[in-house]
Amino acid sequence: MDTAFWSATRLIRALKSKKIGALELLNHYAARIKQYDGKLNSLPVLDLEVARKRAKALDRKGAKAGPLAGLPMTVKESFDLKGHPTTWGLPEYARQKAKTNALAVERYLAAGGNVFGKSNVPTLLADWETVNPVYGRTYNPWNRERTSGGSSGGAAVALAAGLTGMETGSDIGGSIRNPAAYCGVYGHKPTWNICAMNGHTLPGYVHPTDITVIGPMGRSAMDLELGLSLIAGPDEVDGAGWKLQLPKEERKTLEGWRVAVIASHPTAETDASVENAIRRLAQFCSSKGAKVSERAMPDFDFSEAHRVFIQLLRGATSGRQTPKVFSQMLKARGKLESRDAGYYAQMVRANTQPHKDWLIASNRRHQMRLAWAELFKDWDVVLCPNNATAAYPHSMPGDRWERMITVNGKQQPVTTQMWWAGIAGMCYLPGTAAPIGQSGEGLPLSVQIVGPQYGDYSTIRFAQLLERDYYAFAPPPGYA
Repeated sequence: MDTAFWSATRLIRALKSKKIGALELLNHYAARIKQYDGKLNSLPVLDLEVARKRAKALDRKGAKAGPLAGLPMTVKESFDLKGHPTTWGLPEYARQKAKTNALAVERYLAAGGNVFGKSNVPTLLADWETVNPVYGRTYNPWNRERTSGGSSGGAAVALAAGLTGMETGSDIGGSIRNPAAYCGVYGHKPTWNICAMNGHTLPGYVHPTDITVIGPMGRSAMDLELGLSLIAGPDEVDGAGWKLQLPKEERKTLEGWRVAVIASHPTAETDASVENAIRRLAQFCSSKGAKVSERAMPDFDFSEAHRVFIQLLRGATSGRQTPKVFSQMLKARGKLESRDAGYYAQMVRANTQPHKDWLIASNRRHQMRLAWAELFKDWDVVLCPNNATAAYPHSMPGDRWERMITVNGKQQPVTTQMWWAGIAGMCYLPGTAAPIGQSGEGLPLSVQIVGPQYGDYSTIRFAQLLERDYYAFAPPPGYA
């Protein structure tokens, strides 16, 4: 396998043993970006001149370069990178250059990482189609006619195509897990609030956003553990009063794991290709000595959970609305029929909801959170889809709530897929996306591994065991 496709942990071993140099590896990625990214558009922001100077300095430091040892890496466009705009795909921010690095970037640099660019995003990080008026569209390397996912679409593509060593995304409605699944790489959505998000905001915003997290992405589940260990923990202000101490996970085999499985559900029907892949995985886990059940469920109504999630999700993102958009939402709300329970109606109501309504929904969320906690007294992880299908065709017409995808030969609103991201995410739970096979069309298939609050290293360890014993990252054809 080309060096470019090695896991970050393997690359670091090579860097530390001087089998490869930091500048040499950076130049290798730069050459591949020049060769391949013209047809993918995954990394529209590059900082190669600064990165090359940094790589030379890291090579001189040798063993003192830090735990990342000069690893070339990129981050999502929504992170501040000093000297470059943080646009979130909005043209009005294209000329405003960040004066400092995001905290996650600083932590990588302090560990000897070499952040050399930023990966593409949808406008306002609000779609599973990575396209925006500033940088254009990103294409899936497995099939350019299919979506790369979002909102960390550029990140997943750059990893899959071997254009970067490691990545970091953000996730509120599947934005790490969804593109990781579509592109066949690994991604981890951490427990809420364990990774400080300083420098991952629109210019002028500092208020923390409900549900949103930042987390690592890589070509190996080992990279997720490494990335999380570096960016997790409070910022300087909160760190004066608390420090993070996540439980470690020591198990080295699948034997004895208690595994609940939700392969599909009437609220968000899963395509047979995804459902069958997860069931095959469950059978494999059982054959290795894991206790597996498809009957274990948290004690709440999943249909209600989806409605609560949409209300909290759109409430969380409503602050991004301009006064003009908010006025339009108020007018739209006045035209809704009282019985309209479609996604658009839910979105409009959530975008304009009174604070009391949000408090009622959040209280219900915390009741569901406690129900999850009860479930995890008896089960270690829950296996479920990241999305209903493999990557679907992009350039879909209409607004997001108008788009449809085909699930088992029937049309399903694309927004229904958010159910798989939301039922756990809104309750602060960690979720790890791991590749587990390919569809009949040759597209990646993935599983979401959900764990208890603060059980991040358990879901990552489970993904590591699957990577070792069941299925691992494979480069897309034409890029190796």
